Amino acid sequence: MIRYQGVSKEKIKKAHELNYLEPTETLDGWLKIEGYDFSRPFNFKEFIESYFTTGFQATSVARAIQIIRKMRKERATIFLGFTSNMATCGIRDIIAYLVKEKMVDVLVTTAGGVEEDIIKTIKPFVLGSYDARGHTLHQKGINRTGNIFIPNDRYIYFERLLNNFLKKIYKRQKDTGKIINAVDFVHELGKEVNDEKSICYQATKNNIPIICLPLTDGSLGDIIYFFKQNNKDFQIDMVDDLVTITNIALNAEKTGIIAIGGSVPKHQIANANLFRGGADYAVYITTATESEGSNAGANIEEAISWGKIKSTAEQVKVYSEASIVFPLIVAGAFMDYKNKH
Repeated sequence: MIRYQGVSKEKIKKAHELNYLEPTETLDGWLKIEGYDFSRPFNFKEFIESYFTTGFQATSVARAIQIIRKMRKERATIFLGFTSNMATCGIRDIIAYLVKEKMVDVLVTTAGGVEEDIIKTIKPFVLGSYDARGHTLHQKGINRTGNIFIPNDRYIYFERLLNNFLKKIYKRQKDTGKIINAVDFVHELGKEVNDEKSICYQATKNNIPIICLPLTDGSLGDIIYFFKQNNKDFQIDMVDDLVTITNIALNAEKTGIIAIGGSVPKHQIANANLFRGGADYAVYITTATESEGSNAGANIEEAISWGKIKSTAEQVKVYSEASIVFPLIVAGAFMDYKNKH
């Protein structure tokens, strides 16, 4: 049993010596850490700017805003990559607005980013619960993504729309002998809907390409699979889209990456920039870390090692769930810029 014992003066002196702090720099002139002062009348611009001196990921958000402002000021070609969950949630409406106002130049997403955007033009998704039992939902014909519910009937309507669309595309292929690529596929699909909040609708209307190389994933792929069983010669040219995104990067004087999440969109944009010596600006938004060596968690320094982002690039990785921070970044980087110019 350890009993309390006194400590000799020699031991106290030694402990003091070991704990002695050497004089260091005073860091005069450095930014002081402080948050927003809510005691004053609220000012949104000052509120956003206060993130810079708040520290932690708030500072990263402010840095992202700063970098995107510079992308726009320098007229860089902006590649916006996003995973399908951004179309699932309300971020879809924000991305559609950016496309409507031509604030981004190229979109890169997955099949879910296209199909869920289109489905929402037919019927909305609804707010559910993270705690809902999967078995109960399945029996009721309801699918869950996080705390968002998507009833089966949405996919039934989508299948009808897409089958009619595929018949048109297939007839065109038979008549012209030309195989459609994924960019044109999504562009034409955008003509099938009329919804101002739709990403595909706005991209088609404003002639902004949507690169979707994993087009055959998800419900889109399921429907294409069954369509091809009855139309064996139906094809979609994915290689042509690889050429499209790479050529856009090569022809750009400067490029900027905004990557929400990981997956194919993030890597496809970065890889296209490899051939021009790397992107000039990069903003990553993700909850993933690099410890597992995944594409989603890979840091910007890793992309620099491959030559996909320039070593001189202005860059930041924001560790946060995008539905929280992306609206703030858009408000600070795009709305403020629009109001000033």
